[in-house]
Amino acid sequence: MKRFVWRLQRVLDIKKKEEQKKRTELLELMERIARTRGELLTKQMILEDIINDLSAEEPKKRLGEQEFFLRYSVTSNEEIKKLKDKLSELESQQREKIAEVLKVRRFKKGLERLRADAKIQFIKEQEKLEQKELDETATVSFVRKKSSSLSGAN
Repeated sequence: MKRFVWRLQRVLDIKKKEEQKKRTELLELMERIARTRGELLTKQMILEDIINDLSAEEPKKRLGEQEFFLRYSVTSNEEIKKLKDKLSELESQQREKIAEVLKVRRFKKGLERLRADAKIQFIKEQEKLEQKELDETATVSFVRKKSSSLSGAN
């Protein structure tokens, strides 16, 4: 039996590699998002801790520390805003990357279905050819037996 060869196999292989590459990129992007979220939460928790510590202090001692905190909080709020902006940008990139992965996956699945259909068709054609060959062999064998029995009778 002939070996099954599909003309679009190279395209399917390329799409598989492309999907794997895009999945890797998506994973890296998700890791960056997780790191950024962690950074953002850490900065927010630091501010909350400082505020809680200040509220527990005596009013006289608290004034000096509050002034320092207010100067620090402006810078810290800017950093938090930058992190939030970066996070929203990364999440936007993540949505785009997910869409790309899904697009490549749908294309790849379509190719895999076409390949499966082509293989089924190939197998059916091969079985028909084998059956035709067997029929011809049986016919030739039958004719030979008939002709040998007719020549033996004469």
